Amino acid sequence: MKQQKIETSKPIGDTVKTTTCYMCACRCGIRVHLRDGKIRYIDGNPNHPVNKGVLCGKGSAGIMHHYSPARLSKPLRRVGARGEGKFEEIEWEDALRLATGWLSEVRNTDPRRLAFFTGRDQSQALTGYWAAQFGTPNFAAHGGFCSVNMAAGGLYSIGGSFWEFGEPDWEHARLLLLFGVAEDHDSNPIKIGLGKMKARGAKVISVNPVRTGYSAVADEWIGVRPGTDGALIGALIHELLRTDRIDLEFLARTTDASWLVIQNPGKSDDGQIFRNEDGQPMAWDGINKKLMPARTPEAKISLIGERELPGGKKAKSVFQLLAERYLAPEHSPETVAAITDVPADRIREIAREIASAALDDPMEIQQPWTDWRGVRHETMTARPVSIHAMRGISAHSNGFDTCRLLHVLQMLIGAVDAPGSFRYKAPFPRPIPPGPKPAGKLSQIKAGEPIPGMPLGFVGGPEDLLLDENGGPVRIDHAFSWEAPLSAHGLMHMVIENAGNANPTPVDVLFMYMANMGWNSSMNVANTLKNLTAVDEASGEYRIKHVIYSDAFWSETVAYADLIFPDTTYLERWDAISLLDRPISDAEGPADAIRQPILEPDRDVRAFQDVIIELGYRLGLPAFTTNSGEPKYPGGYADYIVNHERNPGIGPLAGWRGEDGESSGIGAPNPDQLDRYIKNGSFWKHHLDPDQRYFKHSNKRYLEWAKEIGFIPSADPIVLRIYSEPLQAFRRAAQGHGEVQPPNSETRKRILENFDPIPRWRPPLNGLEDPEGNYPLHAITQRPMAMYHSWGSQNAWLRQIHTSNRLFVARELAEKLGLKDGGWAYVKSPTGRIKARIKTMEGVNPRTVWTWNAIGKRRGAWGLSEDAPESNEGFLLNHLISELLPKEDGIQWPNTDPVTGQAAWFDLRVQLEPAPAGAETTEPLAPPLPQNPTKRSRPKYLTYGADFRFKDPVQ
Repeated sequence: MKQQKIETSKPIGDTVKTTTCYMCACRCGIRVHLRDGKIRYIDGNPNHPVNKGVLCGKGSAGIMHHYSPARLSKPLRRVGARGEGKFEEIEWEDALRLATGWLSEVRNTDPRRLAFFTGRDQSQALTGYWAAQFGTPNFAAHGGFCSVNMAAGGLYSIGGSFWEFGEPDWEHARLLLLFGVAEDHDSNPIKIGLGKMKARGAKVISVNPVRTGYSAVADEWIGVRPGTDGALIGALIHELLRTDRIDLEFLARTTDASWLVIQNPGKSDDGQIFRNEDGQPMAWDGINKKLMPARTPEAKISLIGERELPGGKKAKSVFQLLAERYLAPEHSPETVAAITDVPADRIREIAREIASAALDDPMEIQQPWTDWRGVRHETMTARPVSIHAMRGISAHSNGFDTCRLLHVLQMLIGAVDAPGSFRYKAPFPRPIPPGPKPAGKLSQIKAGEPIPGMPLGFVGGPEDLLLDENGGPVRIDHAFSWEAPLSAHGLMHMVIENAGNANPTPVDVLFMYMANMGWNSSMNVANTLKNLTAVDEASGEYRIKHVIYSDAFWSETVAYADLIFPDTTYLERWDAISLLDRPISDAEGPADAIRQPILEPDRDVRAFQDVIIELGYRLGLPAFTTNSGEPKYPGGYADYIVNHERNPGIGPLAGWRGEDGESSGIGAPNPDQLDRYIKNGSFWKHHLDPDQRYFKHSNKRYLEWAKEIGFIPSADPIVLRIYSEPLQAFRRAAQGHGEVQPPNSETRKRILENFDPIPRWRPPLNGLEDPEGNYPLHAITQRPMAMYHSWGSQNAWLRQIHTSNRLFVARELAEKLGLKDGGWAYVKSPTGRIKARIKTMEGVNPRTVWTWNAIGKRRGAWGLSEDAPESNEGFLLNHLISELLPKEDGIQWPNTDPVTGQAAWFDLRVQLEPAPAGAETTEPLAPPLPQNPTKRSRPKYLTYGADFRFKDPVQ
């Protein structure tokens, strides 16, 4: 009998298109199913290298993102006072002409008067390039309040980093330690990886003040006190050194542990690496008893001891200096337990688990490989301890050194790009520090001309800072100044504060893209709005003369702009997820992707990338204009993606290059490149050969390939750095040596206290203890799995999961303070006060309160009704945060990490007290904004998809 064929998965649409999700930073591959020209369903692309078909609730809810009633639908020009939300609709030609006029005046007089700052746009390769062509150094994106400590801490230590540029070895790790990892970044790969580890019986330890998400499914949760992770890591280093549980061969072969550091107190060469005439760092050959270049292949390098140098000077190895510091009692588990709230016995046990997993019962991968010396190894020795970290350790004023300490911990056990350990994602690793240096010195800024490089970069010493003639900052955010020398991502959170005070120069045009800085970033809300609306008493004009803003939605910040460019959603435009920016690579090889327009916009909107390319042409920026004065990319961003070359043969996309489309990485532009991506599922992936996949910092075949493809300038090995020469260069300047020195004694003191070439934990700048007891509690935020940044909580489907947020408080603490579960409390800081609804719980550090970020909304924004819970019960901790610290020695420093400028919004200290009975609404409750002027109506009931329900399935 013939068996009846049963169709288990009937088609639900008439067309399927692939693209890249944009509901978080994960950049998963998705399939969008269309029916009758509408989106019927979104699921994961099973062939995609990032998510392999897995898709979270955010990605599936992209339908409601696309069809949100908060979408803008027409260019707008302000007609009321700034902040009133009163606008008139105008045509695109009028909007572009108006913007061109404002921008032309700035470019042709003083390009520094443009501040161009963008949010989580993943187009920084384009937007940063545009700023450089305009001639302003005042460009950055959101990384300054999100991840710069993570990025810089890694790039100045191991030539790569956690976050989006590295991942655990999910296949081989026996032990995974998570530090400050929330659920919003890289979420699907982490969930997939955790599933693999749990299935294998590997152990997961999560260090986080809050037990949510990954911490809740970990085998062990360590409820560390906020801002003290670095002290905990230092104690782990102490124990590894004390018990001699380290990988000496790895340290000698791949790090700077053997390099000799000159010990000459008070002199200009004190603390410098001792080098020979060829600039090679020197070490001590313990067998031949003589100085040798540290990278001499045949040398038997010694890691310990003090040596006498020619001329009688003394030197110690980097490892000796590290051991002397971390074997001291101040780093013992007993001392650190009182700081971190982690018991001393537990610290010792974690150290034993790390050492045992890494060094006992060695795992060997049966794969030959060749190291940088040309020595062939028949197997790859595993170090199966993986570490992964994110914003929880980054968003503190001591986060840079905390991140560096994690990398030192990895180096001590050899767990850097070994099987089972942290693994680099292409295009990393890179030289330490990587290039280029930031452009934008005063001598490089000229009216009507580009600056000779990108505005963001990596500083190697004081000579690379962007300073005026008095040693003050050149940039409006004070990046690459003495306030934040290694600010590789800029200080976006300081732009409006400084622009409102014309510090160091007035801003005539503040140009922002997808950056809801008027409400939900790391800044104080009231102060931000005050500076956006500040008026110059003499002229009667706004201090920030013009504000241009591009967004897809009616957000809180739209109301404070003078000109609005309505953006598309991610399903209506081209995008390049590029190796020049934030690609989708994994440890097995580089990958990049595109977004393609799934639907044509049904509104009068344009993709922001198209808009700035058009503005580039209208302004006559050289890279966007032909020699004959015509648009260089008349086809907009899609044209740019295919034909732009940053360097010969290197463009935004690495796949299917060359006129025949058969080259990868480097090759001439291919007119069919986008079609090739679409046919392949909207992504490109290169798989490294098995012998290239590990030890990339010292793997000969990988290094040669990376040089050939343009990732690194040479195939020399990348030496991992325990000791940071750039930081020592700044310390040397603060001691009075060198041509570029801090401008005053207060700055010298700040540099000397915070720029240590060997990382060390230090308390947050606002202090770890509160001697007067006014603000005894730490307050932090977490990102919920179902939300991401401001735009997530206006999504009709996701709102059903989180309609408002709560302030989570340890149950014991709530009882002590007289707070009831579900009741209201006042939360106070030195800066302000809010009222929030309380939720008690067990899984939180007892000295910590926390909430979900990005859910609190202003009434009238985001297409929500005025009685929406997000607006009336939802709240932000931003009202309690200050951009500036209290004055010290007559100077008011920014509330940031003094090395990188990372916003220290997780350093917030608060007190709680019950709120009296009364109206159950949050405070402060800002006046409502007018509803979206470009949207005619908002449905009372959500019925999207109902019309599909009654149609026959597609055959």
